[in-house]
Amino acid sequence: MTPLHPAPLAAIVPTLGEVTTVGGVVRGLRARGVGRVIVVDGGSTDGSPEAAREAGAEVIVEPRRGYGRACLAGLEVLAHDPPEAVVFADADGSDDLDDLPALLAALRTADLVVGSRALGEREGRVEPGALTPVQRWGNQLASGLLRARWGARWTDLGPFRAIRWDTLRALNMRDETWGWTVEMQAKASREGLRCAEVPVAYRQRQAGVSTISGTVSGSVRAGAKILWTVGTLAVGR
Repeated sequence: MTPLHPAPLAAIVPTLGEVTTVGGVVRGLRARGVGRVIVVDGGSTDGSPEAAREAGAEVIVEPRRGYGRACLAGLEVLAHDPPEAVVFADADGSDDLDDLPALLAALRTADLVVGSRALGEREGRVEPGALTPVQRWGNQLASGLLRARWGARWTDLGPFRAIRWDTLRALNMRDETWGWTVEMQAKASREGLRCAEVPVAYRQRQAGVSTISGTVSGSVRAGAKILWTVGTLAVGR
């Protein structure tokens, strides 16, 4: 496997209403060797795009809501000058960017590395209450489905992750909403790619409101999307 050189890194950071944290996330990524940060704004009215731009990010707007849509929009920009690897991080300040070197170290011998909040919790590194009951349930559901179908031993669908560019393009990501993370892990498992998890610290979100774990209806829709995504991929569609 070709070794990963840390210089040609890019990051995609979706944001919506996170003016108090997005700038710090951008600066944190750049300080840790990410040369290009793409912030994809979903229509913020609080100045989030300006804060991201001032911190050194390239900002694009994807007016259609959906985590997957934001990620796909960022990938479209990167396709014009592809990096060797892409980091995905949240803009709400919940990810501990000090864990980025561990993700990149694991990526030297893997195609996809997911930061596991569940493994971090077992090591006492996750703040109490940072993972909601809905997030824990979603992790257990997805992990069980992926293990049953492909023998994959995932513990988390954490958004903080790193993936090689050629791997990401080969996965042909399609999901536009809540199924993005599980689609990536399911496809990687199905194709027998080299995958890894590393423990990561996780904090309660510092800004914004989750449309998934923050509402009952969002939680139900997210759970249904996990089931639909894995089921669809399991039958080879």
